[in-house]
Amino acid sequence: MSRYRYGAYEDGPDPLAPPYDVRDALDAMGDSVLDGTRPDEALRDLLRRGLPNAQGRRGLDDLLREVRERRRALRERGRLDGTLEEARALLDTAIGQERAELFPDPSDDARLREAELDALPSDTAQAIRRLSDYQWRSEAARQTFEQLKDLLRREVLDSQFQGMKQALQNQDPAAMQRVKDMMASLNEMLEKDARGEHTQADFDRFMDEYGDMFPDRPENLEELVDQLARRAAAMDRLLASLSPEQRAELAGLMEQAMQDAGLEMEMTRLGDALRARRPDLGWGQPEQMDGDNPLGMGDATTALAELADLSELEAALGQDYPGARLDDVDEDAVRRALGRQAVDDLDALRRLEKELEKQGYLRRNRGKLELTPKAVRRLGETALRRVFSQLTTGRQGDHDQRDAGQAGELTGSSREWRFGDEQPLDVVRTVSNAIRRSAMEGPVLGDAAGLVAAPPASPEGLTAVGADAVEPRRPARVRLGVDDFEVHETERRTGAAVCLLVDLSYSMVLRGTWAAAKQTTLALHTLVTSKFPQDAIQIIGFSNYARTLHPEEMAGLDWDMVQGTNLHHALMIAGRHLDRHPDFEPIVLVVTDGEPTAHLRPDGRSLFDYPPSTDTLVLTLAEVDKMTRRGATMNFFMLADDRRLVSFVEEVARRNGGRVFAPDADRLGEYVVSDYLRVRRGRR
Repeated sequence: MSRYRYGAYEDGPDPLAPPYDVRDALDAMGDSVLDGTRPDEALRDLLRRGLPNAQGRRGLDDLLREVRERRRALRERGRLDGTLEEARALLDTAIGQERAELFPDPSDDARLREAELDALPSDTAQAIRRLSDYQWRSEAARQTFEQLKDLLRREVLDSQFQGMKQALQNQDPAAMQRVKDMMASLNEMLEKDARGEHTQADFDRFMDEYGDMFPDRPENLEELVDQLARRAAAMDRLLASLSPEQRAELAGLMEQAMQDAGLEMEMTRLGDALRARRPDLGWGQPEQMDGDNPLGMGDATTALAELADLSELEAALGQDYPGARLDDVDEDAVRRALGRQAVDDLDALRRLEKELEKQGYLRRNRGKLELTPKAVRRLGETALRRVFSQLTTGRQGDHDQRDAGQAGELTGSSREWRFGDEQPLDVVRTVSNAIRRSAMEGPVLGDAAGLVAAPPASPEGLTAVGADAVEPRRPARVRLGVDDFEVHETERRTGAAVCLLVDLSYSMVLRGTWAAAKQTTLALHTLVTSKFPQDAIQIIGFSNYARTLHPEEMAGLDWDMVQGTNLHHALMIAGRHLDRHPDFEPIVLVVTDGEPTAHLRPDGRSLFDYPPSTDTLVLTLAEVDKMTRRGATMNFFMLADDRRLVSFVEEVARRNGGRVFAPDADRLGEYVVSDYLRVRRGRR
């Protein structure tokens, strides 16, 4: 019988997990947009925080934090001078063993050898070069010196080709010869590629023969070059990170080791080719290593290569450069540094950005990220929910009129039809009226012309006449006249022409009220268009000039860094909107934090003056008087307690009869929406 083991799915994301809802992501992004953030910044903030309602999913900030922690751990792994330290120790051991062998010998040859050992330079590389032809009297010293040279060969090769140290551990001459052949073939392949003669078949043959020396198993020459160049650049950074004395000493050791191995020329050819093909890898840049454990050249080079990869990954995850996209993040680098789960988290973030565009919430216009009308509607609904969550309970959303009309719900009663009525016909009362009238006028004989109604016949469709005979019953016909028609009464809803005037001046940002104004604008627009579509709303933004704002630009709307609060121009535009809807109830709402400081001149240009000029105040108040004559009540929502502003709005209230509010910024939406609903219910 088969046995099964159940547990958490470990090979990537759960294939049975439901997909995340992109609308939740838009709402989370919308929180930033409604607070005054541009759409591209809001998306970047969302990607940094991570997906909403996604258990275990990390954002870019979480991944970035792990990368930085990984870099810190690598820096604390050890010191870069480990090979130097080990080489010095082996050299001192060999010299000590040789001196121990020479000391008992009283001959002049022994004294000459001791003098030669005393004259060795302090530089380890130069000392090794001097001793390369030295005839060791001590067998132990000779073996230690060979061990030193073997160490240098292995470390130098491992610094260039990762894993080479283990391959050469047994000091097999055949293995070293194979390394020489590999490097010669590699350089030949690079030169052939530079001439444009390289093919994938050449690379495949090279890997068939020497693939075991490259544990990462590159698939083509470009991948191999990338691996080797990164490691060579890391070795170059290792040398740059040492002191000048250490750098010269280690470079000498490397040169001596390659000379001994017969690889100096091939290594030079390879290094030059790699540097020419990848000059962007930060050759010669020093790196800090703070650990106490000395690292060999191979291990130190590996650590520095990882640090370089992490540095690039940190920059990509930071997304702080112009035109940054998640596609810039190298998935392989994420996997090497942070593991498979981090790759899944990154993929989820990439999918989020693409899904927002695919599902029609975001679009790119000339490289600039914009919210679509669909997204604006969603954010408007979010803003409206926020506003209504602050309102007290009651019939805040109703603005019905309880008399006969054509747009509302049925009242349960009916009335006579009048020319032009579009209400539904009350069929039962219409036919009943015709039957009563026909009964009063007498039976209708024959086939009367016009519309008629026949009562239902008996099941058999027959009527008895006398005792013995039956004959079919002729249906009674009813003529419908104009006076018989009745229609259902419905609740009538009045239409309103709504103007919301929003201050876009720089002072709104300085006072921290801009985000609240934008949220209020979206909320009111959504309320009117979704709940009261018979109303006509116009949003007007004003600073040095005024302009009509369309729904799709409101969410990404930014303040204007200009001088001037041109309410005069805004009221002119609002007046034209009201004049286009003469039968609608006029509603004018003004949100501002300053008195008018600009007006339009006869030539159409804006004139700014502070304190406000007499012309600015006179022309603005003239537009207020026009609003009053139109029957439009202007309600002001002051976002500052400036003395000049208070004096101005009090004068407007005296002339127009409107009301003045001074709400906190976080309650602006509540005040504006409540006032709109109050006016719509109160003035019919």
